[in-house]
Amino acid sequence: MRLALTRPQDDSERSALALRARGHDVLVAPLMRVETIEPGLRPHWGAIVITSANAATAIASHPVHAQLVKLPVYAVGKRSADAARSAGFTDVTSAGGDLRDLLRIVAAHRPDAAAPLLYLAGEDRAGDLIGDLAVHGIAAELAVVYRAATAPFPPALIAALKAGDVDGVLHFSKRSADNYVDGATKAGVAPQAFGIRHFCLSAQIAAPLKAAGATNIAIAKRPDEAALLALVEAAKA
Repeated sequence: MRLALTRPQDDSERSALALRARGHDVLVAPLMRVETIEPGLRPHWGAIVITSANAATAIASHPVHAQLVKLPVYAVGKRSADAARSAGFTDVTSAGGDLRDLLRIVAAHRPDAAAPLLYLAGEDRAGDLIGDLAVHGIAAELAVVYRAATAPFPPALIAALKAGDVDGVLHFSKRSADNYVDGATKAGVAPQAFGIRHFCLSAQIAAPLKAAGATNIAIAKRPDEAALLALVEAAKA
């Protein structure tokens, strides 16, 4: 199929490789760009928790990075764990890919109770990890280290939609789905943009597309990239 990816550039390029290996044509058309935020951090925590590879990448150049890399890291999944290792962390534990798995692993390990955990995150977050940890008696502090800024609807995507050269779009977050809806409407390609297939990571992500009139929507069985790619393969078959 001819597919479009609208997540940030690096994420889209990585997903594009996997899709092209499966025989798909892929248009990388980011509707967001990742911007690093440098919060004031004191180098005293029991461990670090991350739910995104972007968080690990963002902290790599922080002034207290040398102190942070000595701490154990609990990552939500393989990709965020790999990013943490690339950023210099050596004691990295990976969960199964969702927040429930991450919470279970952190609660089971009960890292240094004498100091709170440091949750490195983006401005937009799903769920309340700090509150969930508190239920288990684990103190944690939030540090926002990156944001996903909205990017304009790319001319290449507008042209491809007008020409009928896109069969489907993959949506990895509600923010990107919202950007797709807004961008398509402003670009005057709403009929073409909403009339194609939409592959979504969750029902929440699909909601703005449904509200905009899209009807050909498929939702992954699990909220991870592997499940979304399997959804695409099933549609191809």
